[in-house]
Amino acid sequence: MMLQRRQLCLAAIGTGLLPLLSACSTAARQLEAAPGKTYWSGRMSVQVLDSPPQTTSGSFELSGSPDSGELVLLNPLGNIVARVQWSPGQASAQQGTQTRQASSLDGLTQTLLGTSLPIAALFDWLQGQPTVAAGWQADLEARSEGKILARRLDPLPEASLRIVLDAP
Repeated sequence: MMLQRRQLCLAAIGTGLLPLLSACSTAARQLEAAPGKTYWSGRMSVQVLDSPPQTTSGSFELSGSPDSGELVLLNPLGNIVARVQWSPGQASAQQGTQTRQASSLDGLTQTLLGTSLPIAALFDWLQGQPTVAAGWQADLEARSEGKILARRLDPLPEASLRIVLDAP
């Protein structure tokens, strides 16, 4: 009788862990890399040292260029948190059933993250090019290992961007 209970408990625990284990599997790609367009994926964290501090992190997929492109942000389970699209003169972010519009990607990132990101420089940093962005300092020393760190010291509040790219 005791052995049967133990086996039942182990079976229940195992069954309960299955959804968690399946969540650890690699999520399906959300963006397709079009011929001639850049594509990156990995993990990203943006921290704004405001009062209170704000941190946004998760997986991402990025395709396009500073002028037009698409960014998909995913939670740890691989579910889409936001889909951001931009082209000259407009940017939008789809979050669930809500859509936010802005006249620029800079304005949209300010609204979504609490800080604007240097998008043109970010695309260069992803390619390993040490482009200067006003107020930002990029550390590309570990870029060959897929790691990028950038800090904004001016204007306040300070902000940091950390990226760990997936292996190609």
